[in-house]
Amino acid sequence: MNNSQTAVKMGYVWTICLVAACGGLLFGYDWVVIGGAKPFYEAYFNITDPAQSGWAMSSALTGCIFGALVSGWCADKFGRRLPLIASAILFSASAWGTAMASNFELFVVYRIVGGVGIGLASALSPLYIAEVSPAEKRGRFVAINQLTIVIGVLAAQLINLLIAEPVAAGATQQAIVESWNGQTGWRWMFGAELVPALAFLLLLFVVPESPRWLMKAGKEARARQTLERIGSPAYATQTLRDIAHTLAKDTQRVSFAMLLQPNIRPVVVMGIVLAVFQQWCGINVIFNYAQEIFASAGFDINGTLKSIVATGIINLIFTLAALPLVDKIGRRKLMQLGACGLTVIYMLIAGAYALGIMGWPVLLLVLAAIAIYALTLAPVTWVLLSEIFPNRVRGLAMSVGTLALWIACFLLTYTFPLLNASLGASGSFLLYGIICAMGWVYIQRTVPETKGVTLEALEEQLTGRPEPTSAVKVGRENG
Repeated sequence: MNNSQTAVKMGYVWTICLVAACGGLLFGYDWVVIGGAKPFYEAYFNITDPAQSGWAMSSALTGCIFGALVSGWCADKFGRRLPLIASAILFSASAWGTAMASNFELFVVYRIVGGVGIGLASALSPLYIAEVSPAEKRGRFVAINQLTIVIGVLAAQLINLLIAEPVAAGATQQAIVESWNGQTGWRWMFGAELVPALAFLLLLFVVPESPRWLMKAGKEARARQTLERIGSPAYATQTLRDIAHTLAKDTQRVSFAMLLQPNIRPVVVMGIVLAVFQQWCGINVIFNYAQEIFASAGFDINGTLKSIVATGIINLIFTLAALPLVDKIGRRKLMQLGACGLTVIYMLIAGAYALGIMGWPVLLLVLAAIAIYALTLAPVTWVLLSEIFPNRVRGLAMSVGTLALWIACFLLTYTFPLLNASLGASGSFLLYGIICAMGWVYIQRTVPETKGVTLEALEEQLTGRPEPTSAVKVGRENG
């Protein structure tokens, strides 16, 4: 394409992508706030059984699974914007209800409600961003969603630290229950999410619907209007032509059966494996079970809260560093780097626990693991999931990939206390290291490079169909 065809109004694209990415911010906050509140709500609800503790931590994931499961149907039926509005409403309800819960059962119900919001937002925010972004900058824009997730994570960690009053050394469970933290503080930690949730809800009313969904729904005039707000008339014309080219090949109704077609099934399997690997690489146990991990390394509650903030700061710094690298270095190399780096670091962490090394060495290794994850697997997995699926089934396939991610996350979160009890921290991190090594092998053998390629050209390559003349071929880097 010439320059007039590729002219894009970057300010407008940034605006709508940042609004959509607010779903990631709420996802990050809702996901991590429970970690800092854990010592206090567990004392308040008198949670002593490991299984009940695991259920409190993982209950939101059952909502995530349901939200991811219905996200594809919602995205194909109602578009990308309306389900995102629904997720904002669910986040708001969860923040209010969890903060006001009078018993453990209500606490879990509202955590599940928030989980449904996470399931919807985690699938639809990157999907929407990918569909409104120009191909040459799509990786960076989709990675913004991961950046906002990280900002949400850090916000939750900072708010937890600012709200919680210092806990006296050796404080008993009863002392914690009777303290301000045990009665009120943990409620403010959850309730603070209501502010960004309501802001997200209001901002969604100013973003347009995805032009690719509008074309699929037969609303070409509205799709053109949106594309002409994103770029030049020539850009809109060429993009519409490429979208129509890919949609014209599929006339059957979108259904799960389409995902099993011989030319689509391998792409769906790739998405599922990448989604599962992002969770089973093990990094989320650090965010969700920071108390146990840092306690076993010799930190008290106050030291743990400060260490959690340190993980959030490192997470943010390296996610920012990842933004230009996704489109510069490419998806495949970053995924390989992440899998290899985590393998080495987990082996070192396992060795530290096995040798009884405590304190700062363990914290530094944990921070190194988070840095590698934030630079590679965290943003790049969402980029790949948002771009590898064909146009016609993208909403449904994205929901399947996200569903697999949240099922994997549920299993990871629920099983860590059991693994930690049976294998110890050393054995648990050794297992995650082995999984990361297996992930590297899969990426090396299967995952293509997708940087700088239009969604339509990528579909042609991955499904084995002839390309439109305007498409750019996707390369495979073996470096």
